[in-house]
Amino acid sequence: MLVHPQFNPVALQLGPLAIHWYGITYLVAFGLFVYLAKLRLSQPQYQWVVESNRWNVQSVEDLLFYGAIGVVLGGRVGYCLFYKPFEYLSDPFEIFAVWHGGMSFHGGMLGVIAAMALFARHKKMPWLWVTDFIAPCVPTGLASGRIGNFINGELWGRVADPSLPWAMVFPQSGSFIPRHPSQIYQFLLEGLFLFVVLWFFAKKQRPIGAVSAVFLMGYGALRFTAEYFREPDSFLGLLGGGLSMGQWLCVPMVAVGVLMLIWSQQRKRFLD
Repeated sequence: MLVHPQFNPVALQLGPLAIHWYGITYLVAFGLFVYLAKLRLSQPQYQWVVESNRWNVQSVEDLLFYGAIGVVLGGRVGYCLFYKPFEYLSDPFEIFAVWHGGMSFHGGMLGVIAAMALFARHKKMPWLWVTDFIAPCVPTGLASGRIGNFINGELWGRVADPSLPWAMVFPQSGSFIPRHPSQIYQFLLEGLFLFVVLWFFAKKQRPIGAVSAVFLMGYGALRFTAEYFREPDSFLGLLGGGLSMGQWLCVPMVAVGVLMLIWSQQRKRFLD
C-alpha cells in the first residue's frame, strides 16, 4: 500500500516569512479564476456585453476581489456556525483566529453568493447572470484547494481495503491503517469533472440561472458521493441517517439547484 509522503507544509522559508503550500494553492485558484473568466468574456454570447462597455477585463479583476473576500469571510464564519457553533459562541474572539484553521466550502459559497449580489448591484446586472458567469470558473479553484489538503495530509479518507491499489496510509491520522485518498477523489470529482461539465454546458447561451443551477446540483451530488469515502470530522462523527455534516449541507444545495433549473427553463429569460 502507499504511504503519504508527509510533505513539509512550508513551501519556502524567507527568514521569518513562511510561505505555505496551502497559501500557494489559493493563489493558483485565484489565478485560474481570472484566466478562465477572461476566456468566458471572449465567448460569443458575451461579445455584446464587452462592446457595450457594460463589462470588461477590469470587471473580472473586480469579481476576483469581491469573491476572495466572500470566500474567506464566508468560509470562516460558515465553519464556526456549521461545525462548532457552541465552541465559538462561548469564545467569539476565536472566530478571528484563522491561523488555527477551519474553513467551510458551504460557508464560502454563501459568502461568494452575497459578494456577487453586491457586485451585481454595483454593476446593475442581474445577480444570477453574474453567478452564471463565474460558476464554470470555480471548480478548478476547488481542485487546487484539494491538492493543498493532500499536501498537508489533512481531511483523509475512511478506512479502505488494503488490497485497493491506491489505498494510502496517512500517519497524520495517528494510525497506519490504509485509507481512501479522499482529497484526490474530490480533486477529480468536484474539481476536474465538474469543471468539464460546467464549461461545456455554459459554452452555449442558457437561460439566466441555468448554469448556477447545474453548479449547485453538480457540486452537491459529487460532494455527497465523495463524503462516503472521507473520514467524518472527529468532533461530529456521522449525524442523522448515517450522513456526515458535509452530506447534510449538500442536500439543500441539490434541492435548490433542481428548483432553480426548473424555474430558469420555464422563464427562459436571457440577458438583454
